[in-house]
Amino acid sequence: MKSSKTILTLDAGGTNFVFSAIKDEQQIVEPIRLPAQAHDLDLCLENLVKGFRAVIDEIDDQPDAISFAFPGPADYPNGIIGNLPNFKAFNGGVAMGPMLEDEFGIPVFINNDGDLFAYGEALTGLLPSINQKIAESGNTKRFKNLVGVTTGTGFGGGIVIDGQLLSGDNSCGAEVHNLQNPFNLEWNAEESVSTRAIQRVYASRAGLDFDDTLMPGDIYEIAKGNKVGNQQAAVASFEDFGKALGCSIANALTLIDGIVVIGGGITGAWDLFATAMFEELNRHYKNFRGKVANRLSFDIYNLEDESEAQKFIKGNPKQIQVPGSNRSILHDDTSRVGVGKSKLGASHAVSLGAYAFAVQKLKHQLS
Repeated sequence: MKSSKTILTLDAGGTNFVFSAIKDEQQIVEPIRLPAQAHDLDLCLENLVKGFRAVIDEIDDQPDAISFAFPGPADYPNGIIGNLPNFKAFNGGVAMGPMLEDEFGIPVFINNDGDLFAYGEALTGLLPSINQKIAESGNTKRFKNLVGVTTGTGFGGGIVIDGQLLSGDNSCGAEVHNLQNPFNLEWNAEESVSTRAIQRVYASRAGLDFDDTLMPGDIYEIAKGNKVGNQQAAVASFEDFGKALGCSIANALTLIDGIVVIGGGITGAWDLFATAMFEELNRHYKNFRGKVANRLSFDIYNLEDESEAQKFIKGNPKQIQVPGSNRSILHDDTSRVGVGKSKLGASHAVSLGAYAFAVQKLKHQLS
């Protein structure tokens, strides 16, 4: 979604705020970093203003809007941030969006990072890339819907339906972290799809105390035999992660039926968790008589496997005769969904999603 609009953006972490600006889908200023000051509301808000002001001083154009992701819970349409575990200063609710609008005199759009990740991938990332390849193959089929999930410290998600971001009536659309956990019905999905999940399973299988300093990257190296540790336990930690992730994606796909894109740091361990994930996606159900049925109503393709990706792109187009006439229509009779990794990178996808969301909202306001 290229546009001449200039949009100020923010990557809001619990430790640092990173400010930038985007125009025509390109970053136009070197990022400016300030401490988040998450413990002190006044200092936090002061640095928000200071950071955006510093970006404005670095760009030639007058900005058209501010758009960024901020942790929830929140009333995103009204710009009100709620009680945040990593931003204690915001407890009680803070009208951050209206404050920034008053300060800068331009519209402010705030969203969840999972939502903006999905939006970025739907408009400028995996979804248009897949559709372009399908078009180049001569097939008329196009995919319009996307489920985006992010894996890392937590488990986030976003859903885009025919170009529209699903926010929900309570700003709680695509809260995939609260899907049911396949290993423990008392846990939510995030307890098995996150950094701490990999740490927990590794420690348990290795007979060690839980260690939150041993990161998934370390456990990955143990699993690959490049670092000292319990290799079997390390491999199992990613297999459990993959199974839980696959279960959550399958549950989402029963409602959405669209391309799936996975982002976040743990995607670097794709070779260790993808097999278990796809096994879960392709798992069968049985009814009480023992009759077997597919878990999903369409075929699943691994877009990171070149052979599968080519089959997915090609599909099975054929001419179908229209009864009672000499006319035929082209039809692709392969019901399918592809699952792949982010090509943009999660952070970049979030930034582009924030940019595209602001441009879309500004266009809507003018219409």
